[in-house]
Amino acid sequence: MHFIGLDLGGTNVKGLILNQQGEVLKQHYISTKDTGDTTWRVNVLEMVLYLKSWLQQPVAAIGMSAPGLPDATNSCISFLPNRLNGLENFVWSDYLGEKTFVINDAHSAVMAEATFGAAKGHKNVVLLTLGTGVGGGLLINGQLYQGLSQMAGHLGHLTVNAHDDEPSIVGMVGSLEYAIGNYSMGRRSKGRFESTWELVEAYRKGDHWASYLWLSSVQKLAVALSSLVNAFSPEMIVLSGGITLADDALYGPLSDFMDMYEWRPGGKKTPIVQAHFGDMSGAIGAASFAMSKHP
Repeated sequence: MHFIGLDLGGTNVKGLILNQQGEVLKQHYISTKDTGDTTWRVNVLEMVLYLKSWLQQPVAAIGMSAPGLPDATNSCISFLPNRLNGLENFVWSDYLGEKTFVINDAHSAVMAEATFGAAKGHKNVVLLTLGTGVGGGLLINGQLYQGLSQMAGHLGHLTVNAHDDEPSIVGMVGSLEYAIGNYSMGRRSKGRFESTWELVEAYRKGDHWASYLWLSSVQKLAVALSSLVNAFSPEMIVLSGGITLADDALYGPLSDFMDMYEWRPGGKKTPIVQAHFGDMSGAIGAASFAMSKHP
């Protein structure tokens, strides 16, 4: 059987064909062209028709990774204000002519890693995406945990500093997302750095202000991860996203801070690993989710 995976973003639609062994047989990109109306849907349909035409075989199902909160049956996105007009409550199965399962974009990364990636074979996993913002997801007893209203996994909105007056997009003060997300770099660095990449490069060169700022961010990440260990006791933590490309500049101090904060009864230490998938993780995870729902 073959599954189509779609990753819907404001800039591009990424699509691929995945078989049951996790092999990507074909992948493709199409501009989303989000111009404020609903014409962007045509680009999604174009992607599906292109992939089906290439395959020349029936597909078992389609999985779609998208921003926002899916409904209880994962048939559509039920809540996403101010982006991709017409996405809310749009049932994709009817439009695409194939059974389509819709999943939150951060949740799709969990599915990709748990099904075919770094967390394959594990039943209890925490994943965080570290990029412009901070997203995440939870695998509990081998199943993606979506929670009431599919809201679970917004791990970037854990508070790591209750005295900070900067609210996150969900209104949480002192969030992990603000502490380490790329979007807040200008404010956190008082205008000195525009991106995390610039900050890390200055840290590597021994810049004292950059060292303070970067290590403070990594410390808060370690506090958040240790809190998640206390709450869920996962078999592993997977980190993905552009900030993880800092490599030893991230994982070195993070390991030291975890030595300080993680509760390790009997010497138990939670592995923290790099995600296996990169740019196409959303589409792979969406296809994997559709695969898990297929009878």
